[in-house]
Amino acid sequence: MKYITAIIFVFFTLNLFAQQKQFSLDERRKYIYYEVADGRALNKDTLLNRAQVFINKFYKKTIRQVQLSDTSIIAKGKVIIDKTVLIAGHPSGEVSYSITFQARNGKYRFWLTDFEYIPYQRDRYGNYVASTKNSTPLEKTPSKLMANEWKDMVVATYDQVQKFGNELKAFINTNPSIHSVKDTKLLYIEKW
Repeated sequence: MKYITAIIFVFFTLNLFAQQKQFSLDERRKYIYYEVADGRALNKDTLLNRAQVFINKFYKKTIRQVQLSDTSIIAKGKVIIDKTVLIAGHPSGEVSYSITFQARNGKYRFWLTDFEYIPYQRDRYGNYVASTKNSTPLEKTPSKLMANEWKDMVVATYDQVQKFGNELKAFINTNPSIHSVKDTKLLYIEKW
């Protein structure tokens, strides 16, 4: 009876592990996160404008726009991967990527690819900084010793990228009202 229970437990554990979402591979054998979405009958200029506002306003610290054309936006970005042990957490590294957004009348698509990992380490001041300038492609597992950590990092990267994609779709599908900062009236204390 113990063996049957153990076998059933292992079967369900493997079954649950197999249901994790993973990156797809593109024709270059690189990880890619690709989505096509409906633009609610908006024209391409409105879709591009909303995507540009989303990238330049909400992710201006982590995403840098590289190229803008009449139908697409190409940008480069990075995401910090945190390593959590019990309660305390610290950044374990950063993953840089490139994002491409293309729009047509009524629909749009975007994809994130060229994921590269740069590990972090503590410097002499206790800050976490990049330990090397060389990056490792996310598709390539560096060694057998780091295989489990690498899988956890790929899953964490996928979660961050999926969160970014959901935020982008929600921003484009809603009607955002971006308010410009109004000039505040200055108060002159010499005048009565």
